[in-house]
Amino acid sequence: MRAVVVSGPGQVTVADMPDPTPEPGELIVEVSSCGLCGTDMHLLGGELPSATYPLIPGHELTGRVVALGPGVTGPRVGTRVAVDPNMPCGACHYCRIGRGNLCADYRAVGVTQAGGFAELVAVPARCAYVLPDALTDAAAGLVEPLSCAVHGLNRLSRRPGEHYLIYGAGTMGLMMSALVRTAGAASVSVVDLNEDRLTFAKSFGADAVAADADAFDRPQGFEVVIDATGVIAAIEDGLGRTRKGGTFLQFGVSDPARRASFSPFAVYNSEIDIIGSMAVHNSFQPAIDLLASGLDLDPLVSDVFPLDGFDEAVAAFKAGTGRKIHVAPTEGASA
Repeated sequence: MRAVVVSGPGQVTVADMPDPTPEPGELIVEVSSCGLCGTDMHLLGGELPSATYPLIPGHELTGRVVALGPGVTGPRVGTRVAVDPNMPCGACHYCRIGRGNLCADYRAVGVTQAGGFAELVAVPARCAYVLPDALTDAAAGLVEPLSCAVHGLNRLSRRPGEHYLIYGAGTMGLMMSALVRTAGAASVSVVDLNEDRLTFAKSFGADAVAADADAFDRPQGFEVVIDATGVIAAIEDGLGRTRKGGTFLQFGVSDPARRASFSPFAVYNSEIDIIGSMAVHNSFQPAIDLLASGLDLDPLVSDVFPLDGFDEAVAAFKAGTGRKIHVAPTEGASA
């Protein structure tokens, strides 16, 4: 099979690799789509402590089951699935108290083991979720990031009538914008430095967009501020925009080595809640159900690259052109 191989930080090639063989409890997925995200950029740059090299990256994957390992009875061969990449151990302290996304023995498809930027990938059968036939290819490829957004929304109180400020008009910020609408937001304002993304955010349902939150003229601040960028300057600015009694959600992934500055007194004096949201937690099936019920996120997918166009896809991601970028490993591949 053909696959993207990261030999070390900044060392990326598309190469021929042996086809995976399913172990007991695993199945093989022929990957139709795998999305690029900020976590992949951190992995390519050597910034994720949990990643080991060489590695086939890619954790936002969907495709069809083509083989079952010993002991696996389903999903059946030919079934279209989305894959939850997270594999909590089930035995550590955090797993035993119901916080599997915080597992002490963190493992994930495309991070600690071979992932979806390949024609074929072996995954635990328990991680494969059957998709409705009517779901579009674009929607199928958005299940994993949407499940992260659903978990982020679940971390919030979701009081109807609140005003939201979201930093980042990329895929995750736009997904959060769409979801908080379902939670009864009174308004959604979006900050981004990319004018094209702001224009799209406005067409996608944001009430107000700007390159600087000062433009929103809300001196009292916002009840809920969400960072979907991981950028330190955005995080520091957003904390200062959270109104008294409000909530700041850290949703974007930052470089683990970076630090942000804030006023502990302001957090105390204004009773600001600072919340983190880590990956997926009991939110994969709800994400599928939301898409099946009519949540239309297809416009978020702006580009689909073949596997041999991986470098071009990464360059487009880093340049901030387009919106969600998918890689189609089996597009044009020989049978």
